[in-house]
Amino acid sequence: MKRVNILIVLLCASLNVALSLLDGPLPNGNFEYGPKPSQMQGTKVTDPKAIPNWEISGFVEYIKSGHKQGDMLLVVPEGASAVRLGDEASIKTKIYNVTNGMFYSISFSAARTCAQEEKLNVSVSPNSEPNDWGILPIQTVYSSDGWDSYSWGFLAQSNEIEILFHNPGIEKDPACGPLIDSVALKALTKPTRKRGNMLKNGNFEEGPYIFPKTNWGVLIPPNIEDDHSPLPGWMIESLKAVKYVDSDHFGVPEGKRAVELVAGRESALAQVVKTVPGKTYDLIFSIGDAKNSCEGSMMVEVSAGKVILQAPYESKGTGGFKRAKLRFKAVLPRSRIRFLSTYYHMKSDNSGSLCGPVIDDVRLVSVRNPRHV
Repeated sequence: MKRVNILIVLLCASLNVALSLLDGPLPNGNFEYGPKPSQMQGTKVTDPKAIPNWEISGFVEYIKSGHKQGDMLLVVPEGASAVRLGDEASIKTKIYNVTNGMFYSISFSAARTCAQEEKLNVSVSPNSEPNDWGILPIQTVYSSDGWDSYSWGFLAQSNEIEILFHNPGIEKDPACGPLIDSVALKALTKPTRKRGNMLKNGNFEEGPYIFPKTNWGVLIPPNIEDDHSPLPGWMIESLKAVKYVDSDHFGVPEGKRAVELVAGRESALAQVVKTVPGKTYDLIFSIGDAKNSCEGSMMVEVSAGKVILQAPYESKGTGGFKRAKLRFKAVLPRSRIRFLSTYYHMKSDNSGSLCGPVIDDVRLVSVRNPRHV
């Protein structure tokens, strides 16, 4: 009987591990388990398999919180340790229990340490599609902590995958490169159009994993197409990222999640939807602030096809929202719905952090008997 109970406990533990990989940190994803002293030379890791659950290539450093580089203090976002990828260095891990054909998003925290133009290449293998990799720019720091969390989406092509982070390298100094910490994975369901809304994922409830112990949300990088967006149904049509926020740390108009447009006109969100030429539609949405000391006169510019609306919102930075509506007549079988922030904003707490208006609960409905357009 005791053996049966032990077996049940072990099976339950294995099941919990398997389920956690679909929505949470990867094994040793925060790099708290590190190399032995014999596997390091200073901060440099000398053994390719010294970091449990990971394999490294090139100049990789194991950085402890409080480590100094010259006069600069390297801050670890979560826990006590992180890794730094030097010029052309990489780190990878294998995941054995994903679902073939399922869409996933990777969330991770990163910071640049040397170059203004540092980038990070994220890829998943095996892959049969050329877009199952992405080069993410990390030169813009959106939070005052010196760290940002990023997300990236992919379609699993096998039940076993390998996730790789690579520093493509633009510095001659091999020790320069991005710091990485807190890597997580989340399974995403394919978005569908719900009754009463022609848009997919209009309430933004489906999206990347947000680390519960952080207060800066997760960035969705620029130039992300719908097929590989960690925010299902939506594209990022801009040079800068948008921020995915949750109600545990921010003001959210409806539900648990929303999107903050943090980089003015360079931060744009879009979705293409089927429409009937000549038919009239209402695009209804919430605009507000994230309750993060982002104050002032805000303006969200919304376009549907060739029709543009500028929706103002006066923010006190303490949370709140209002509803806005754009009525338009479709001229094409497909209409592009697009949101951007007209102005740049910074938090009023002297942190220098970029911020902006929040949009949420976006609905597109047809108008049966419009009086005017």
